[in-house]
Amino acid sequence: MSEPIYDEDSIRSLDWVEHIRLRPGMYIGKLGDGSAPDDGIYILAKEALDNSIDEFVMGHGKQIDIELADGRMKVRDYGRGIPLGKLMDCAAKINTGAKYDSKAFKKSVGLNGVGIKAVNALSSFFDIQAYREGETKLIEFSQGKVQQEMKKLQPTREGNGTRLSFTPDAAIFGPRVKWDIETLERMCRYYSYLNTGLTLNLNGTKFRSKDGLADLLRDNLPQEALYPIIHLKGEDVEIAFTHAEQAGEDYYSFVNGQNTHQGGTHLAAFREALVKTMREHFKKDYDPSDIRTGIVAAIAIKVTEPVFESQTKTKLGSTHMEPEGQTVRTFIANFLSKELELHLHKNKETAKALLEKIQMNESERKELAGVAKIAKERARKAKIHNKKLRDCRVHLDSTAKNKEESTLFITEGNSASGSITSARDVDTQAVFSLRGKPLNTFGLNKKIVYENEEFNLLQHALNIEDSVDDLRYNKVVLATDADVDGMHIRLLMITFFLQFFPDLLRRGHLFVLQTPLFRIRNKKETIYSYSEEEKQAAMRKLGKNPEITRFKGLGEINASEFKHFIGKDIRLDPVGIDHSHSIKELLTFYMGKNTPERQEFIIRNLRVEQDILPPEGPQPRPDESVEEKVA
Repeated sequence: MSEPIYDEDSIRSLDWVEHIRLRPGMYIGKLGDGSAPDDGIYILAKEALDNSIDEFVMGHGKQIDIELADGRMKVRDYGRGIPLGKLMDCAAKINTGAKYDSKAFKKSVGLNGVGIKAVNALSSFFDIQAYREGETKLIEFSQGKVQQEMKKLQPTREGNGTRLSFTPDAAIFGPRVKWDIETLERMCRYYSYLNTGLTLNLNGTKFRSKDGLADLLRDNLPQEALYPIIHLKGEDVEIAFTHAEQAGEDYYSFVNGQNTHQGGTHLAAFREALVKTMREHFKKDYDPSDIRTGIVAAIAIKVTEPVFESQTKTKLGSTHMEPEGQTVRTFIANFLSKELELHLHKNKETAKALLEKIQMNESERKELAGVAKIAKERARKAKIHNKKLRDCRVHLDSTAKNKEESTLFITEGNSASGSITSARDVDTQAVFSLRGKPLNTFGLNKKIVYENEEFNLLQHALNIEDSVDDLRYNKVVLATDADVDGMHIRLLMITFFLQFFPDLLRRGHLFVLQTPLFRIRNKKETIYSYSEEEKQAAMRKLGKNPEITRFKGLGEINASEFKHFIGKDIRLDPVGIDHSHSIKELLTFYMGKNTPERQEFIIRNLRVEQDILPPEGPQPRPDESVEEKVA
């Protein structure tokens, strides 16, 4: 085999559109189909909104209208409007923008002149129109290429501002892309919390906040607050927090209006400063976990020329509030030390309730210490040869480039575990096998996590005993049969994680594996379907009398087939927390001893599934039936 030729012809320069489309992950993170809140289409939405938000921050435009219809998003703001002569450059010339000069946009979200260009390049349809002082200009694109351009400025009666619309390109994001309205509503809600006085109108629903981060906590508290929300505001910083009867720590963090759900230097500084201030106020060296366990907090700061760890801006990397200025750590420590100390002196009842929570956490921690020590030793010995865990080579806490792909499948039974183990990618996919239905942990304390061998081994396999920050796998996937028993196991495991490791759900690490319900095939083609609708479509496509196999359990799908379902086309349903109900309320209803209420709910929402013949194509004769084999 001849060696590849390396010469001048090997060197290639990509234009901006080619580069973005060839390497979209550099600009928007992972692609996804819209089912997860961190999928790329929501980064496109965010980039489309960020410029409008920045206009409001600079004092222009108090309303943003957002429309979503037929897969297309439209955004209209009422700011100053992009200067008409630079509309093309702003939409289609990389590294072009007004935000390099920090005097014009001192503390804005978008800083690098890339965002809106990425939306343009990754959309099958994109148009942008600016309205400015009675004149307007419109340009239409497809995949970053100009389709139509208004050559001359046109008069308009529209008020100043900018309007754009786009449709994510199916060639990039796949044919199953679908906007999740709840994810977009949450995005709008967060924008309203961070920009008091701004109204965001999404498909007729208006989002507006009066009390900023305090409103955010009120709307998202998982349990009843133990004391009134402490709300502190200063120049370039806003902090709100309280405690609830829950496990773990719950944080919302923002930088320049950007939701930094992975935290960063500002969140680390807040967690450290909170411990220091509490110790000084109560004059006792409490353990950090005693102070922070059960906390629900939100922090937002404004940084000049922030540095994020990726283009998606989900984690702050800046160490200073401004170039050559005060450090983020010192800034937050000084603010909290002064303002929180003053608040606690003025609000004695709040300080008393806070101290009681800290003391209760301390008592529970000491009670668990003995049990945890024994469990750790047991887990250490089991780690040498943990029969329940079939580990992979790459983990989330490693430096590997593909660490984000690290996945742990939690499954039940030898046959299912065997199928997944045989079909998995040994580099990035691990398997943890349950030996039957796990214990219902509802109403139990954390002692059970250590006393129950299975839960204890799972906790150590995930490495989340101290913090979800140490998680070894980016995705934790519940892989159970698509029957009643499988659903029950899922519910029991979700109950376990909700009670003791809610951060796993809050940070979007927990998923349920979708597996096909049917295999439809003829002599030429095999189609796997995940729903009755997909089954009917497959039957229409394959024609008369296809062979239909109904999969009941994972163990009934052989490894050669299974690899298709956990490979690049894997379908995962994210498990999140609906903040319209508290965790306690949800678990009490579904897992508590309220059988009559639950029975009534089931009866009220019961749906009966029926086999329906395909409405299109040749219909079978009355004496003809479709062969259906149950695997």
